[in-house]
Amino acid sequence: MTTLTHTDEDIVARIEAAGDRMARVHKAAASVIFGQDIVIERTLVTLLAGGHALLIGVPGLAKTLLVETLGKVLGLDAKRIQFTPDLMPSDIIGSEVLEDNPGQRRSFRFIPGPIFTQLLMADEINRASPKTQSALLQAMQEHHVTVAGQRHDVPMPFHVLATQNPLEQEGTYPLPEAQLDRFLLQIDVGYPDILAERRMLFATTGIEERRLEAILTPQELMSIQRLVRQIPVPDRVVEAILQLVRSARPGPDASEETNRFIAWGPGPRASQALMLAVRAKALIDGRLAPSIDDVIALAEPVLKHRMALTFAARTEGQEVGGIIARLASALE
Repeated sequence: MTTLTHTDEDIVARIEAAGDRMARVHKAAASVIFGQDIVIERTLVTLLAGGHALLIGVPGLAKTLLVETLGKVLGLDAKRIQFTPDLMPSDIIGSEVLEDNPGQRRSFRFIPGPIFTQLLMADEINRASPKTQSALLQAMQEHHVTVAGQRHDVPMPFHVLATQNPLEQEGTYPLPEAQLDRFLLQIDVGYPDILAERRMLFATTGIEERRLEAILTPQELMSIQRLVRQIPVPDRVVEAILQLVRSARPGPDASEETNRFIAWGPGPRASQALMLAVRAKALIDGRLAPSIDDVIALAEPVLKHRMALTFAARTEGQEVGGIIARLASALE
């Protein structure tokens, strides 16, 4: 029989309390966003893991509403940027203006852009030029921007939820691999089922407004993020993560299918993302440690945007999701 120390008991109590709070957050978000429980859960996993998410879905699936709702219930300052081809980097990070004060020397003053927020929605991120897209890169990775040689820190916590329309590709600029790798999860947003859509019809076409209250504060969210990193991960789960990620990389030790269908596979950042994500999912589910089932459940959203298919795979009609599912099934 294992005896828990006072430190262990404290962590267990904190995990259980945090799990209860996150259950309330999920319930509040689901009361506004119908039929997207998995999307809400994966977005919360991303935020608790301290990362950024790429939301892929056609227009009208409540992606913008999801960001607004989570901003309210998590107590975060949220802003939205509509990405367009003429958007400039200074429109995102801000710029310096020359001030002419009477009786004083002229000086430059930095005017912060919309990136200086806690929850940023980058709407249709692939519509902006690569130069503008890259303006987000430094902030996403290093949590600060540099303007005229001066460092400006973004608020903490800082999360980017970017959206992308998978259908209309004309006039868009695909995100480079380096920027895709900065997103912890790629979350596919599908259509709601008929029952959820029926509820949505009545809830959104009437006169009653759903009011949301903050369940967490930014400081409490950061405290839970630190707690996520303290959750123990069993050795067998660590081995499952390594096996899955490494099996998706072509090379001398890879399987015939991997070498035939995968042009390039996920790097070490994918292993790190999966390690954090399974911890966050365990906390949200009210469990004290992640399992191999968590690895399987999060394999696709963690790996999908970190891999590319070969020409042979595309000609044979293979899809990244199907290949990941087969690799993940080997863990069972």
